[in-house]
Amino acid sequence: MDRVTAAKVFIDVAQSRSFSRTADRLNMSRPMVTRYIEAMEDWLKIRLLHRTTRKISLTSAGEACLKDVEQWLEQADKITALVNTSEALSGVVRITSSMSFGFSQLMPAIQDFMEKHPKVHIDIDLEDSTADLTEKSIDLAIRLASNPDPSLIGKPIAVCESVLVASPAYLEKVQQTIGDITHPQDLIHHDCLGYKNLARHIWHLSQNEQFESVSLDCRLSINEATALLHATLNGMGVCLQPTYLANRYIQNGSLQHLLPDWKPKDLIIYALYSSRKHLSPNVRALIDHLESYFAEHPW
Repeated sequence: MDRVTAAKVFIDVAQSRSFSRTADRLNMSRPMVTRYIEAMEDWLKIRLLHRTTRKISLTSAGEACLKDVEQWLEQADKITALVNTSEALSGVVRITSSMSFGFSQLMPAIQDFMEKHPKVHIDIDLEDSTADLTEKSIDLAIRLASNPDPSLIGKPIAVCESVLVASPAYLEKVQQTIGDITHPQDLIHHDCLGYKNLARHIWHLSQNEQFESVSLDCRLSINEATALLHATLNGMGVCLQPTYLANRYIQNGSLQHLLPDWKPKDLIIYALYSSRKHLSPNVRALIDHLESYFAEHPW
């Protein structure tokens, strides 16, 4: 049996403590996971795991050799990557991203990557909640964040700017009763639309060396940016939107850019993955591709 695969199975079982979960994550049958573990134990001449019907745990010998197996596998991966640099990439890459970014920006970048690497298959989950990468067997998460999950490895691949926008219909409706928005604190008196996943609705804006933080009571909050965009287009209020969604509507006049001299805080778009160890050539190539693609195709 393949010793590199056996080592990967052992390391995964050591993390998951479940043959079934490892089988799902590595896309193999549970009996095959058992066979790889038994092969590892035969090669090393030690018992690696305590196995009962309810629980799997490392033996003291398994605990002692785990780090050595991880280091050996890391070296094997590096050697394999060097050998395969001239070969075509192949296999599956599983990605997760927010719905709005997935629809508007990720799809063209993925299309370009797949045209360059026709043997690579891409599996994408679009969701605005934060996924457990290990549990869902996700190779790469594309997320907008100011402080990404510290348990993950994050590589910045682009900057996301935001703008304050409202529809001309909304601004016309409130002009006589509330007035124009000429300063960030004027937002307190307007219907502002909030992103539901934030604990508090505080918008941070800056102009040169001036900084304003506006705490808002948002009557409408939604957990997805595209739905917020359409609520804004329908004249329901003022919204903070990423430029990758808002720019086309500002350009065609459907939305008006408010307080253009005041800049909302930028967010970083990260490619997030669970570990530097054993990062596949497919995932490395995709991260590099996304970084260069977004640099060449600003929104």
